[in-house]
Amino acid sequence: MRGRIIRGIAGFYYVCVSEENCAVYECRAKGVFRRDGRKPLVGDEVELDVLDAEKLLGNIRELLPRHSELVRPAVANVDQALVIFAVRAPAPNFNLLDRFLIMMGQQGLRSIICFNKADLDLSGEGKEYRRIYEACGYRTLTVSALLGDGMEELKALLAGKTTVAAGPSGVGKSSVVNCLQSTTVMKTGELSAKIERGKHTTRHTELIAAGEDAFILDTPGFSSLDLFCLKREELAGCFPEFAGPKELCRFADCAHMEEPGCGVKQAVEAGSISKMRYANYRLFYEEMRLRESGQGWKRPADWRGRG
Repeated sequence: MRGRIIRGIAGFYYVCVSEENCAVYECRAKGVFRRDGRKPLVGDEVELDVLDAEKLLGNIRELLPRHSELVRPAVANVDQALVIFAVRAPAPNFNLLDRFLIMMGQQGLRSIICFNKADLDLSGEGKEYRRIYEACGYRTLTVSALLGDGMEELKALLAGKTTVAAGPSGVGKSSVVNCLQSTTVMKTGELSAKIERGKHTTRHTELIAAGEDAFILDTPGFSSLDLFCLKREELAGCFPEFAGPKELCRFADCAHMEEPGCGVKQAVEAGSISKMRYANYRLFYEEMRLRESGQGWKRPADWRGRG
């Protein structure tokens, strides 16, 4: 029997089998995976042996080939990322948002930026946030999970794809995901109820049906992201808006920091590149410089970024 892992908790893997109402089998993985250095991931397509059809228990026998694999969060077969932040309460942490975008880009994923809590945006700040990131080439939208505004547009962007939802705690990420869930009722084995955690806070990564051939991977919230796997010379390539202006730099190896004749800095002064985005670039560059030199890095007082 074939299925897809929708969540994994405490050594148990919950596999949704393509049957009516998507029956979910509670499975263990065979020891051969540990010996081979392989670990099942949420999102994996698998073959399983049924141990008890009535109690929906089984064993994962084989992991099928992956078309993608993310390191953080550790998930498989993802097509794109939905990065969720709030317009207000809490105000957007742009430093953290840019870290998410870099992390997803490094893993080969296109990012959609979703600003939630539009119902609290009385001064229209969301429009400015969208302008900044749309100018960088990102698809952005504002929604209200509370009122349901913008959800149809968001569903259209997720259709036919497996999307990883990412964002810090408190921005309403799980509320957005709940609005996107399909009406499919999933049947689970007995043990799943015993280890279920809180209803409103994500404690584990979970694959959720969001319509026909559409799935969302809901992941635990993040409070910080370190750019460990990135080299300084690769950082500018993670800022799409730098691509054109950097061709005007005087030096081919310009780091866009203190060099004279920098096309990127000229674009910032002209207003075609966001000052906030460029400030985050400088913070990230300095963070990596200090790490590479072994001096360590101390988080600055204005780490949250400003709009």
